Amino acid sequence: MTGTADPTRTTSTPSPTTALRDVIVVGAGPTGLLLAGDLAAAGVPVTLVEKRPHRISNLSRAFAVHARTLEQLDARGLADELEARGQTLDRVRLFGRLTVRLDTLPSRFNHVLVIPQYEVEKALERRAVEAGVRFRYETEVTGVRQSGDTVTVEVRGPRGEGEPEELTAAYVVGADGHRSTVREAIGLPFPGRSVIRSVVLADVRLDEQPGTLLTGGAVGDAFAFLAPFGDGYHRVVGWLRGRDVPDSEPLELDEVREITRLALGRDYGMRDARWMSRFHSDERQAPAYRVGRVFLAGDAAHVHSPAGGQGMNTGLQDAANLGWKLAAVLGGHVDPALLDTYQAERHPVGRSVLRSSGGIVRLAMAKYPWTLAFRSAVTAFLDRVGPVRTRVIGQVTGVGYTYGAPRGAHRLVGTRVPDVTLRSGRLHEALRGGRFVLITPGSCGLHTAGDRTDRLTVEQWASDRRTTVLVRPDGYVAWAADDADGPAVEAALTAAVGAR
Repeated sequence: MTGTADPTRTTSTPSPTTALRDVIVVGAGPTGLLLAGDLAAAGVPVTLVEKRPHRISNLSRAFAVHARTLEQLDARGLADELEARGQTLDRVRLFGRLTVRLDTLPSRFNHVLVIPQYEVEKALERRAVEAGVRFRYETEVTGVRQSGDTVTVEVRGPRGEGEPEELTAAYVVGADGHRSTVREAIGLPFPGRSVIRSVVLADVRLDEQPGTLLTGGAVGDAFAFLAPFGDGYHRVVGWLRGRDVPDSEPLELDEVREITRLALGRDYGMRDARWMSRFHSDERQAPAYRVGRVFLAGDAAHVHSPAGGQGMNTGLQDAANLGWKLAAVLGGHVDPALLDTYQAERHPVGRSVLRSSGGIVRLAMAKYPWTLAFRSAVTAFLDRVGPVRTRVIGQVTGVGYTYGAPRGAHRLVGTRVPDVTLRSGRLHEALRGGRFVLITPGSCGLHTAGDRTDRLTVEQWASDRRTTVLVRPDGYVAWAADDADGPAVEAALTAAVGAR
């Protein structure tokens, strides 16, 4: 891979003493790569186990990076380079009549970035390598067992044909997709159902370029969507109601052309398919994202329809939430009970994404007169009622989610902080490296409490100019107080980052 060093391979098993601070991440997709990079950047020894060979596949399904994910990538110094490689879209048209404007989002990234998933993976892998993540490619997990303060992962490689090994760590995170071996090993069910069967995928060249960056539509029983790779190829996603065949059924380009013509009125002269496949779309969520010292993230924890492009985004936000918490606990800064907040904060978001993506796909596939009338009523309502439309857009883009404040906490605790301009730079720049940031109404003049905390002053953020806010590494408020005095600020820092 151009510009990226080969990841280091290791076959040694950490000793029990060393393993007390180690984390094993299973799955080198976007979620696993971001999480492993965060942990390694925080000084946590990380091994990333992946059963595939070391290569970034261009056969990815995700093409949309939403505003909240771009903010998280910006806090890791990656957003600007990805924006330079992709194309931005500040409005999207749904169901042929509803225009969703993104340029009003309360974010520096008031748009959706159209870029193939493999470009995101390249950037995240490079960061993980530079941070010191130990990679184990072509290594398959065959079992997981927990004992006391460690977790042992049984692996075999390459490709399940090598000698069995055992890797020991303090925590394990399964980011190994919807068929997660880690999830099965810890006995978690994955309830839900298949929503759409026999969805066709193809990467093709087009003789006729679509008039919009993202092109989608549904007519009668057919649905199709086109998105550019940026290298001359387009990804085609299509579905035809009633054509329910197994994923293993061979796919010909003529079938893709037929579905596209039915849904979009033309096939744009598609030709030279370099890859074609079928898949089915499920709606499933694990009841728990944690069992003991084992966590789930991304598709291992939740899968849903591709409508709204929320899959990869939700997984990356899972990783951003979990990484700093694991680092804080393993660094001895906070009580391990902090890790319970991962379930409390992220499981409701996953449930919400299942609802919103499922709602979008059901509206898109409306067929009967009463379902079409309902879709018309919904789109008209969203078009007229601004607050509801804003809430829906906030959920799809991620900027609208908040984590509920504990009883008695300040009203701002758990809310997302926008990328405010600070006297010494932007908030997202200050968060790089997994730091906490204290935003005060004026210079507080207190001594530095830990080398991972910046003491910065904001010119303007909330309407209450007297509020002092401690921002977590993932950009949400950890603590806030009005007219906070020095001892109160020091107590908050001690609780949040272990200042001594």
